Amino acid sequence: MTAPATGPVRRRITVRGTVQGVGFRPYVHRLAAGLALAGFVGNTADGVLIEVEGPPEEVDRFAGRLTEQPPPLATVTGVGCEDVPATGAPGPFTIRPTEHAPGRTQLPPDTATCADCLRELADPGDRRHRHPFVTCTHCGPRFTIATGMPYDRPATTMAGFPMCPDCAREYGDPADRRFHAQPVACPGCGPRLALVPAAGLGVRAARDAEALASARALLAAGRIVAVKGVGGYHLACDATDARAVATLRARKERGGKAFAVMCADLGTAERVAVLSAAERAALTGARRPIVLLRRRSPGDGPRPAAEVCPGSPHIGLLLPYTPVHTLLFGLPGDPPGPRLLVMTSGNRSGEPIVTDDTEALTRLAGIADAWLTHDRPVACPCDDSLLRVRADGSEQVLRRSRGYVPRPLRLPVPVRPTLAVGGDLKNALCLGEADQAWFGPHIGDMADLAALEAAERAERHLGRLTGVTPRRVAADRHPGYHSTRRARGTTTRLGLRRGPVMVQHHHAHIAAAMAEHGLDGSEPVIGVAFDGTGYGDDGTVWGGEILLADYTGYRRLARLTPAPLPGADAGVANPCRLALARLWAAGLPWTPGLPSVEACTESERALLAQQLTRQLACVPTSSMGRLFDAVSSLAGLCHRAAYEAQAALELEAAALEAGDADEAAYPFGIAAGRLPWEMDPAPALRALLADRARRTPVPVLAARFHRGVARAVADVCCRVRTDTGRTTVALTGGVFANALLEEEAAVLLGTAGFTVLRHGEVPPNDGGLALGQLMVAGTAVHHETE
Repeated sequence: MTAPATGPVRRRITVRGTVQGVGFRPYVHRLAAGLALAGFVGNTADGVLIEVEGPPEEVDRFAGRLTEQPPPLATVTGVGCEDVPATGAPGPFTIRPTEHAPGRTQLPPDTATCADCLRELADPGDRRHRHPFVTCTHCGPRFTIATGMPYDRPATTMAGFPMCPDCAREYGDPADRRFHAQPVACPGCGPRLALVPAAGLGVRAARDAEALASARALLAAGRIVAVKGVGGYHLACDATDARAVATLRARKERGGKAFAVMCADLGTAERVAVLSAAERAALTGARRPIVLLRRRSPGDGPRPAAEVCPGSPHIGLLLPYTPVHTLLFGLPGDPPGPRLLVMTSGNRSGEPIVTDDTEALTRLAGIADAWLTHDRPVACPCDDSLLRVRADGSEQVLRRSRGYVPRPLRLPVPVRPTLAVGGDLKNALCLGEADQAWFGPHIGDMADLAALEAAERAERHLGRLTGVTPRRVAADRHPGYHSTRRARGTTTRLGLRRGPVMVQHHHAHIAAAMAEHGLDGSEPVIGVAFDGTGYGDDGTVWGGEILLADYTGYRRLARLTPAPLPGADAGVANPCRLALARLWAAGLPWTPGLPSVEACTESERALLAQQLTRQLACVPTSSMGRLFDAVSSLAGLCHRAAYEAQAALELEAAALEAGDADEAAYPFGIAAGRLPWEMDPAPALRALLADRARRTPVPVLAARFHRGVARAVADVCCRVRTDTGRTTVALTGGVFANALLEEEAAVLLGTAGFTVLRHGEVPPNDGGLALGQLMVAGTAVHHETE
């Protein structure tokens, strides 16, 4: 029997997870110093390496307390310990220089300014009073300033700002909150703000505090200011000024799409929207996303102009998350300014967010009246994240970007080193290896060269931070997607011997839901994949699919009965034409006086009739998204769509107005014969037209249609269970961003005894597509040499 150690012992501890850029080394230093232990801590390529030496009981105490209260931004995913020979070296415990080597350390996302930094910002006696870049180890930018790993100041965009003696003293003081905080700075170190007015504005250029004051005054005067944040530029204006909002909408070519609104504080937000406890927590948390909220009835205090989110009962609100935002609203004693600001991405609609200062002056010219900028570069664009909170308090992320990226997702099965490039809408790439996957930031629509270039920069940046070298590339099967063409070029650039693995769109959606919920794929699930467009195996447009799927493959069990899509993708902007095509497919007449009929001109109707009869430029589609568009027009809501999903959003908004007026649902026909089974909307359309003839209110029409779709889903899933024995259902695709439909379907399926998978952190829309591509391609067995 070995006698217990009586002399000093030494233990080597490796810590993995999000442990760089979060104050973990200072935390370890304080813990070791408090126990009078010798040794060191340092960043490595794979996390944090610690060696501690001292009395056995103190070393044990250190190891036991190491993960009890880590810094707020740290996430420990693994700890390894081994005993090593004691060296006898005396203290003190030290922080070693970083090993510069590629690795897999997890960098934390950007986080909102912490309470301690906000107090310093507002304290006239503090040396960082009004410093627009106040930060510490518990808050501030990380992902958007990191240029490489391991995470140290030379590998960030703060490298060009040498620390002044005071900041250097804080950086080296183990007792200070900024001990080894890489973005540490003060007014003496920089960065610095500048206001650049447009020519002819009559406002002079300014720096620092004067720049902020001028920007606030411009906003109060109804002007539009481009504001540089941590992840790129925003376009801001007074959200209560209808003329300013309308001007921004016109200049940005925004159409009728809603704007996000930044509120000065939580109290202001509560006067604008109805907040549950979970929504309040989402708004005020460290991630600070845009949260979709129910608008409050007019009352006291500032109110957003109707032009902010026309026709919608919801509004997207967020709170300040950088010191610049806080100062823009003003500190006590500042001249008054707007308390509600439209804060929308700094771009023209359809383009990626602008990050480069010189580019901002050209790409945002004609939109912005002035630029509030600064001299710290943005390493990678990162738009605001967007989410909604369900009735049960769970969150559904609709755009996963700032505050989430680059936090990894733990995968249920290991994958080969794979890059998945996503789709052409709401694009976000995903990079994975072994049991981890990293989403890139939201890029947006891949319709122009700027977006493709932004996607390539995001890919390179994420590769530098994760150390993953892809040996496989995955893309959507659609032959015309820009992202798919880019994937082919990527395989060539990487020197891979085989081209991209092409993954069917709806299979990828279902695989993403499975991966998010930790399913290993050993049992297939019933995947309900509803969206607007996905390239089908038969060359038609899919989008109303029920598949039996795992990571290795799928079988199409049911679909929405197809209808012609006149004009293919170009026809999507005309819900009135989609409605007439759906009526034609259902054998229903184009009755004069019907809203969709009246919305089309006589020549439009004549041309459409010829197209449908001769099947000219009419691709068949089973898209549930297009059915929602058609019903929106039939109900008299939206006949011409100025932005993606406008018609469906207006239909959902109308349905919410109905409340619990009744429980009726429009019936779908279910033809459960030869696969795929058909979900026929013709009975639902007939019932809707009959209700219109009875002058049933539009909100009731909309609500009955939503309930009808949900009941059709539950009906088909019950029939599939009888045939296959499968009891797990995944609800996925952009249509399930519709809160009313998703909730109704989930309740019906849960009541029927199914396990229901709903998206949380991974978006149900194409923003989550890349994760599914990664799982399908990364787990597949291929015989070709890679």
